[in-house]
Amino acid sequence: MKLKLGIPKGSLENATVDLFRRAGFNITTSSRSYFPSIDDPEIECMLIRAQEMARYVEDGVLDAGLTGRDWVEENEADVVTVADLIYAKQSFGKVRWVLAAPEASPFKKVTDLQGKIIATELVGATKRYLARHGVTAKVEFSWGATEVKPPVLADAIVEVTETGSSLRANKLAILDVVMESNTQLVANKDSWNDEWKRRKLGDIKMLLEGAINALGKVGLMLNVRKADLDRVLSVLPALKNPTISHLSDEEWLAVNTILDESTVRNIIPRLKEAGAQGIVEYPLNKIVM
Repeated sequence: MKLKLGIPKGSLENATVDLFRRAGFNITTSSRSYFPSIDDPEIECMLIRAQEMARYVEDGVLDAGLTGRDWVEENEADVVTVADLIYAKQSFGKVRWVLAAPEASPFKKVTDLQGKIIATELVGATKRYLARHGVTAKVEFSWGATEVKPPVLADAIVEVTETGSSLRANKLAILDVVMESNTQLVANKDSWNDEWKRRKLGDIKMLLEGAINALGKVGLMLNVRKADLDRVLSVLPALKNPTISHLSDEEWLAVNTILDESTVRNIIPRLKEAGAQGIVEYPLNKIVM
């Protein structure tokens, strides 16, 4: 039996392949094939645009796939959310779909757009958002370069953003957040009800979440004399619980802990001053809670 798994083609492709690598799965993609190879004989991969993924999962063409919550809602797909994977193409965080209009325009809130034109790739969700606010506007599908369309081709846009830098560069102001989104592992309902496939998806979920937990973390090992232990522990961040074990020499202990990578460059010199020796920093692929 094989699990048919959709990998998002496009902006999330590299981040997804890298996340699977950290989770222990090596996926090899090719520009000439929509069927990447994977070193797990129980999984069969297919590259699918994230915008279409949920529909193919709902229809059973795929057992499961990775896509954004935004595209699940856009397609109103009836699928099972197996895992929320909080990573994105740049920041491993959430993204926002925002309503934006030119800074110099008279539009300051959604109700100002009554009867106006809004360009977006997220047509269905935008229409539902406007309906919730009692606004009737023309929502046009945008094939790309959405930020440059106001004010000539549209009055406002609904566009995805992580930092807002592209919007600011195009002199657009955010009026409202339409939706927050993050990457999800979603499954077909029949596939989820299959015992073997549900177990396989559970394994993938655990390993992917472990890989995400390890992002930005490193392991730190060091040796310290018993007499210096308190000084060494005082250097380590609060709320961290290092593992402490005895060495063959009764006067020495081994300390092992996990830290934020961004803090280690400041901590290692202080550990050395406190009496730590044999300090080793090592990368982490997975932290399974």
